[in-house]
Amino acid sequence: MLPNALTFAAMLAVSGGASAMTDAGLAGIVDQRLTGDRTGACFAVAVVDGDTVARTYRCADGTATPRVGADSAFEIGSVSKTMTAALLAQLIADGQASLDDPLSASLPAGTPVPDFEGQPILLRHVVTHTSGLPALPARMQVADAADPYAALTPEALLASLGDVTLARAPGAQFEYSNFASMLLSYAVAQRAGQPFEALIDARLFSPLGMQGAYIAQRPDGVRAAAGHLPNGSETPPWTIPGDMAGVGGVRATLDDMVLYVQAQLGHADVADAAPVLAALQASQQPVSQQSPMAMHWMIVPLAGRSVLMHEGGTGGFSSLVGFDPAQKRGVVILSDTALTALGGLGSLGVHLLDPSVPLGKPRKLATPPAALVDGLVGTWRLGTGLQIELARKDDTLTIHPAGQPVFELGYDDAGDFFPVQFDALLSPKRAADGSYSFVWHQGGGAIPATRVTDTAPAAVPVADVSVDDYAGSYTLMPGFALKVDAADGRLRAQATGQGAFALDATGADTFAAPAFGIELRFRRGADGDVDALELHQGGQVLRGPRG
Repeated sequence: MLPNALTFAAMLAVSGGASAMTDAGLAGIVDQRLTGDRTGACFAVAVVDGDTVARTYRCADGTATPRVGADSAFEIGSVSKTMTAALLAQLIADGQASLDDPLSASLPAGTPVPDFEGQPILLRHVVTHTSGLPALPARMQVADAADPYAALTPEALLASLGDVTLARAPGAQFEYSNFASMLLSYAVAQRAGQPFEALIDARLFSPLGMQGAYIAQRPDGVRAAAGHLPNGSETPPWTIPGDMAGVGGVRATLDDMVLYVQAQLGHADVADAAPVLAALQASQQPVSQQSPMAMHWMIVPLAGRSVLMHEGGTGGFSSLVGFDPAQKRGVVILSDTALTALGGLGSLGVHLLDPSVPLGKPRKLATPPAALVDGLVGTWRLGTGLQIELARKDDTLTIHPAGQPVFELGYDDAGDFFPVQFDALLSPKRAADGSYSFVWHQGGGAIPATRVTDTAPAAVPVADVSVDDYAGSYTLMPGFALKVDAADGRLRAQATGQGAFALDATGADTFAAPAFGIELRFRRGADGDVDALELHQGGQVLRGPRG
């Protein structure tokens, strides 16, 4: 559920005008972008132009009867955040909230909300991703990587706030945070006094006639589209529990999303929609210039005008909604395949808003140049974390992350390698001296890789480290602890249900397991004894007391 919309600004700066679209014309454009694409994706696409709507359902394989249709409900991912913003705007209009309210005022009493030198997180910081909160809550347990949010509880969500120390004042910097957005979803439901699904149905779906939109309670006559990985295989749907669902849990048909865009443009064909239309207009007003944003809408330039846009992505779906209020033109793209690592749906979406912007083209399988394959073979580290091995296999590569299986990499005509078994992208880079490196794209993030040329830090023998200083069990979250002890002359750690790994001393009270991208930082209390540790891995931090 991470955005690609921030890349739109460069594409939109030189755009011109657009003409009305027909169903056949739209199908032709989508086919240019999609036919033959290696992902096998299917798209449901609509262009709203005043009172005219063009629609099409197309698949990469060009079949006459695509696997998606008018009754298919897609996971719209982070586009759901814009709907949560509309609910907040209604609460503001009713005098029940303000963008200048502190986040803490909308959460249960006693919730440990961080501040920065007395400066609190306000709701305006949450809806513009400037809260300073991390991407995900520290106590989020992922029991199933294919459904990562399913085990998250409100208790773990709120308790995770106590694990955060803000590095800067709220409002100072854009940093996309699903954590903050889950808190907003929860807070809106609590403030309104209704479960989130009942609230969004009563205050948005029903007033706009979005009869096929839902979170967990699928309406009659609607079928849930199957999600797919970029290799074409099906993947399970995502579950975002209860009042946290406003972060990305909405499912909707193409027609539902057309009604949503028409309402954003000020039109609705149902009675009593006026309060909703007013709230949608309020949610479109600029709130932050750190990265220009309204309430959960990215604001990007288009030939002197402003376009509002948001992309969404889950494990098996991608989505895009954008509209140009000045031209009364909007676009919806729903894909039954996860495309985040491949750049999302931005090029098609922006082209449909303005045809002077390049359309983009399908990614087709190709054979990589032999020199490129040879230049990438070797041992690499992603950022400061995971170590991986790239090896030649026939005409392409395999990737072996430390402690994981070996995965085959395919290659496409866009010049990128990709894992055949999961959604990620390896984008090669060539330096002026002819040497190669790459950037790893996964889950909305981009991590530069560096070739491993130096040996890892030398292991410090237990004789030189007082095991008693660190040994013990550290509870990082309910049901998950890290046990620290020694074996074979080295300090080691073992997480609940996982294998043990050796630790290398890298500093005072600091140890690392470089192959796994793990760093442990032990904390001492007032008496000088170690009483807690922090586990740093992949940009996330888990903290736990010593038991």
